[in-house]
Amino acid sequence: MIGLYIHIPFCKSICHYCDFVKIGVQKEEYRIKYLDTLINELNSYQNYFDKIDTIYIGGGTPNTLTDEELIKLFEALKPIKPVEFSIELNPESYTHKQGEIFKKYGVNRVSIGAQTSDLEILKFLNRRHDNNHVINAVKSLKSLGITNINLDLIFAIPGQTLKSINQDIDFFIKLDIPHLSYYNLILEDNTYFHYLYNRDKFHEIDDDKSRKMYENIIDKLTNLGYNHYEISNFSKPNFESLHNLKYWENQDYIGIGLGAHGLISGKRTYNERAFHKYLKNTLYEELILSKEDKITEELIMGLRLTRGINLSEVNLKYQIDLYQKFPKIKEMKDLKLLAEEDGYLKLTKEGIFLGNQVFQIFV
Repeated sequence: MIGLYIHIPFCKSICHYCDFVKIGVQKEEYRIKYLDTLINELNSYQNYFDKIDTIYIGGGTPNTLTDEELIKLFEALKPIKPVEFSIELNPESYTHKQGEIFKKYGVNRVSIGAQTSDLEILKFLNRRHDNNHVINAVKSLKSLGITNINLDLIFAIPGQTLKSINQDIDFFIKLDIPHLSYYNLILEDNTYFHYLYNRDKFHEIDDDKSRKMYENIIDKLTNLGYNHYEISNFSKPNFESLHNLKYWENQDYIGIGLGAHGLISGKRTYNERAFHKYLKNTLYEELILSKEDKITEELIMGLRLTRGINLSEVNLKYQIDLYQKFPKIKEMKDLKLLAEEDGYLKLTKEGIFLGNQVFQIFV
């Protein structure tokens, strides 16, 4: 079985930290042209429709589409019968009518961009919602029977403290949400924050403070019954993101839309990132992955999962001895950044904080 990712790039406003492929909402004629191109691209994968068991519509801001545009997209997806059907939304753009459309077309998982409950920090991020928008979206979705809800949250934002992180967690936990994604704010190129950084007007939180925030988040959420199953993701039992697990387990998925990429039968696809180029020709390039590429991706993605990677499965799949191929694994184990447990190679708690350094040994 494979996944399907669909990218909707439109945004009413651009968050200061965002480096995803996005553009302004655009005129109606351009949105329609985009949807027509995207649906044509979708239909080029018809031979895979019966194999798709997860759909994830991300962005951008998918719910900036009008009701009619959402219906047009969902109608094109009707031949696919996924087990998990997810869509991202910004709470200030959400309406109960949108929720009814989601329900009608089988959406059963929603990811809400909440980020923080601190109104001043939301303004600093250039987010346009307040806490009531989040509360009302959650209530509306639950009333429609859509209870598999994720909140995207961010820590290590300048101005945040351990106290404000705990206030965020306390606020969002009251909403009875089964899944939380908690991301460390990263200063990315081509963002407004990076523009400010180059002018000495943005100062990142130091690593020690960021680490304390992350440790606090892990401890607090695990004590509240959430399973820390991936570096940035926490879920109640049986509410893990099935679609995102495909990425971390290096499974196949189709990527359609502006800037989307996919992985099908050992081949990576990369779509055009420029809007008008995408309308003319969706695909930018295809790359056939070498055995070395596949191993590297499998290890780096798999070690993001807290359970780690199954050593015997990887060795059998690629006909290798992982310890011989990557002798620095032993060094990382001696440093207590990696550990072997029940046949799985995994990051230790210390290793999770230094994951990027560990991943370098596989590159």
